[in-house]
Amino acid sequence: MLSNYHLILASNSPRRKELLSGLGLDFEVCVIPGIDESYPAGCPPAEIPGYLARKKAAAYLPSMKDNDLIITADTVVILDNDILEKPGSRDEAIHMLQRLSGRSHEVVTGVAVTTRRRQTAFSVTSSVDFAALTGEEIRHYVDTFQPYDKAGAYGIQEWIGYIGVQGIRGSFHNVMGLPVQRLYRELKKMDGEVPDFLNI
Repeated sequence: MLSNYHLILASNSPRRKELLSGLGLDFEVCVIPGIDESYPAGCPPAEIPGYLARKKAAAYLPSMKDNDLIITADTVVILDNDILEKPGSRDEAIHMLQRLSGRSHEVVTGVAVTTRRRQTAFSVTSSVDFAALTGEEIRHYVDTFQPYDKAGAYGIQEWIGYIGVQGIRGSFHNVMGLPVQRLYRELKKMDGEVPDFLNI
């Protein structure tokens, strides 16, 4: 699939790399450092991941080759209409997990699939139900797994997911950071087309 394209994953996330690898596609990881990830004040939380995925893609456009196909993504955790971003400290991670404990929250991932001539962008939402967590469980997870690179201070594929997640409505892989089933469908659409750079 996509033999006419040079597929690029524009993310440092090991989880996104793992998930995209699971589709059996050849791709390269390429990341431009320092991309501005700010968003307009008042932007609805569920729309922020899609906005940022498109904004990240725009940073790659000037250096893209005709056959490049770049995947950019952004994931947020939303609770009470608040965005829980990556924690900046142990105390912040513990506080986030205390807020999530015993409650349901949403995980939204925005994805942009971009070539020099077109872009497909979409967002996928999953709802996650957490059981009540003890302070000891939360501290053990934070100290052992140090989830400072994860939105909401947790990775569902880690210990906290095994003992804390009671249920999910939607894509498990979306909660990990990349909705690969939806992404596969969108890539198949592009694979069925003759790329503009091959048209004569």
